Amino acid sequence: MTVSIVGVGLHPFGRAEVSGREMGLIAARAALDDAGISWNDVDFAAGGSRDSGHADALVSELGLTGVPFISVYNGCGTAGSAILTCTQAIEAGAAEVALAVGFDKHARGPFDSTAAEYGLPDWYAQDGMMVTTQFFALKTQRYLHDHGLDARLLGEIAAKALRNGSITPHAWRRKPMSVDEIMAATMVNDPLTAYMFCSPSEGGAAVVLMSTERARQVSDRSIEIKALEFRTRRFGTFEVFSPWLAPEITDGATVHAARAAFEAAGVGPDEIDVAQLQDTEAGAELMHLAECGFCAPGDQARLILDGELEIGGRLPVNTDGGLIANGEPIGASGLRQVIECVLQLQGRAGDRQVPNAPKTAFTQVYGAPGISACSVLAR
Repeated sequence: MTVSIVGVGLHPFGRAEVSGREMGLIAARAALDDAGISWNDVDFAAGGSRDSGHADALVSELGLTGVPFISVYNGCGTAGSAILTCTQAIEAGAAEVALAVGFDKHARGPFDSTAAEYGLPDWYAQDGMMVTTQFFALKTQRYLHDHGLDARLLGEIAAKALRNGSITPHAWRRKPMSVDEIMAATMVNDPLTAYMFCSPSEGGAAVVLMSTERARQVSDRSIEIKALEFRTRRFGTFEVFSPWLAPEITDGATVHAARAAFEAAGVGPDEIDVAQLQDTEAGAELMHLAECGFCAPGDQARLILDGELEIGGRLPVNTDGGLIANGEPIGASGLRQVIECVLQLQGRAGDRQVPNAPKTAFTQVYGAPGISACSVLAR
């Protein structure tokens, strides 16, 4: 049995007066409306949030129908966990209609993660290593060095994100910036300047899923989940919130998740028409392009400078501005990626619509302490 998405809903990302929980409710109701069903039709749900409460408690407002509702949390991979849980319930025959929802409302400033949450000693936090900008910069700096890449490529990636965000109604950062402005901005951790980073933000996102057989009966625009794979780190990978490094670095979780997703879907990276990649900062998108198989390590410069990653390019990436333009409400950001791909495949993306009627899409999220979820979608 395969699974398809029949409805999507978003609460705009950024800063809002309502609570994170309310954003989740707004997104869930929008997804139900988009699918043309009510909460009473849902027979399974899963969702998550880092800072805004338990997702399963949304039944207080959605309706006390007795539906199984599982709360999940996997850092930046929370949304991937929610969709995976719903998908597996449908595939197992335990449900025919499911709702995946994620939401968050983070305080301004960095995430307040503690070392103990990740099994790390106190000194790791006391020395400032829980501030993730240092890790991202260190990993990016090493990657640029090892593959002979110019740091200006990071500015190109951020400029693309802000251009795309400027034409995305639900994005937080709606002002485009030039590469020169981004490169000249305040240096946070070399080589990453202030506008190359995403920020903790607020938002909600939800999708309604059905068995593909039922989806085709009720909708003429359903999008099939061809594959959804979730992986954790292996020995020797270079990960955020890791206090040591093996003598030889091995492939990260994204390499294995992406490879498994393409294998399960029966398609290759060269067959993808639009992609959403985790861009916690510009260096992440740069590295994930290669980790997901869209180019060889070091070949990113050609893709970026030749415009292949633009909305009108061969492989449009982060068409809604990604995390850099939307910020990251942890529970919702992975679902935002999926929703953007669904809208692109349905031809409903407005000013940012990818031309030539895209047929396949790919999403990838990466999070601490070394997890990755990848999906392949198709119409």
